[in-house]
Amino acid sequence: MFAQDTIAAIATAPGLAALAIVRLSGPKARQIASDCFTGRDLTAVESHTANVGMWVSPGGDRIDRVIATVFLAPRTSTGEDVVEITCHGGDYVAAIVLQSMIESGARLARPGEFTQRAFLSGKMDLAQAEAIADLIHATSERAHRTSLAAYEGHYSEQLEKLRTAILELCALAELEIDFTDEDVEFVDRTELRKLIKSALNQTDELLRSVRLGTVVREGIRVVIAGRPNAGKSTLLNSLSGRDRAIVSEQPGTTRDVLEADAEFEGLRFRFTDTAGLRQSTDAIEQEGVRRAHGTIAKADIVVYVYDLVHGLTEEDLDVLKKIEEGSTILLGNKIDLVQQHTGEGLLLSAKDGPKAVVPLVRELVKRAVEIFGNPDVSKTVMNARHKNHLKHAHEALLGAKAALDAHKSPDIFSLDLHAAARELGMITGVITNETVLGAIFSRFCIGK
Repeated sequence: MFAQDTIAAIATAPGLAALAIVRLSGPKARQIASDCFTGRDLTAVESHTANVGMWVSPGGDRIDRVIATVFLAPRTSTGEDVVEITCHGGDYVAAIVLQSMIESGARLARPGEFTQRAFLSGKMDLAQAEAIADLIHATSERAHRTSLAAYEGHYSEQLEKLRTAILELCALAELEIDFTDEDVEFVDRTELRKLIKSALNQTDELLRSVRLGTVVREGIRVVIAGRPNAGKSTLLNSLSGRDRAIVSEQPGTTRDVLEADAEFEGLRFRFTDTAGLRQSTDAIEQEGVRRAHGTIAKADIVVYVYDLVHGLTEEDLDVLKKIEEGSTILLGNKIDLVQQHTGEGLLLSAKDGPKAVVPLVRELVKRAVEIFGNPDVSKTVMNARHKNHLKHAHEALLGAKAALDAHKSPDIFSLDLHAAARELGMITGVITNETVLGAIFSRFCIGK
């Protein structure tokens, strides 16, 4: 696809920094770098060596003193010759280093093209390549560990073992087809049923992890709801550890939804503070209440806050009836203002800061695990494309099981087994096409 192209891109983020890295990959990487480097001859140096020298433009203008690190194929990230130029940080220096590479014969890399070349060179499979993007965008410990497990190949290894076992059975089933006249069975039907059952269990487990994978990637949506002046905004600030919301004794201060993030025990929680739920003649406050109800409907968990001074009111109870019970945490706030520490749910004083909300944090983590589960990170699916292929593989395996139970001929259940193996192969990239690759790598940043 690109054997004759040498590509170049800035690999580090834009903005002020101590250093920046500009990458070259392809058959002319060393020659292009050598043409712009005054120091050692980069076409003659050994692999995995760092060389200090001056970088100059094709016209001879001195640009920066750099370190040129040379990696020779095939022991490189892309499987091709790679040269990385480490220059001083800042947008301008890196940009003119890149421009000099292009003027010397390289072309600007497309989004994700370095990783795509690594995949096509056999350095990683497609699931591992996609895990790089997830790793870059990880916003929590759990997202990081899940992405890293996929990048290291643990997830792909499971899929490939399952796919190989299915293909072996396909081969035996097809051998039977050649001997149908002799009524010979090469596939033990009992063992076949066991394999299909095991495969169905594995695909089902992965499909059940999709919901957890979504919240690992995007965060768990927690809505803080309640009547005006119950302390919702104070609670948001204490949970996030910063003054995100305006706190006032005047009821109805919060008119719109406010968001803040925090990470607890490796999980990212996305907190939303909502307008106080009450009847109002104020048009703006009415809109705030309407938005609050809409946000509650989309929440994974609702923390319903009530004022211990006034206790649970009829209005509170009416709202609670409309919220799914398993996703609601009831919280009595302002315990510091009452003499008897009695009430329903968790009791605390949100204004006492992050330490005071530790019991709520524990309950949030516990509730999240109850709702979404807590599987091995190597068995957590965060990718929508993988979900679709797993779903189709699961359906094909169900088809194979039905054909087997109905005592159909091997050519019937063999088709379903082949379909299941193909869907699993599409996840790791054993089976793929340019359209799929284009869609996947177009989401990567340039330089990766």
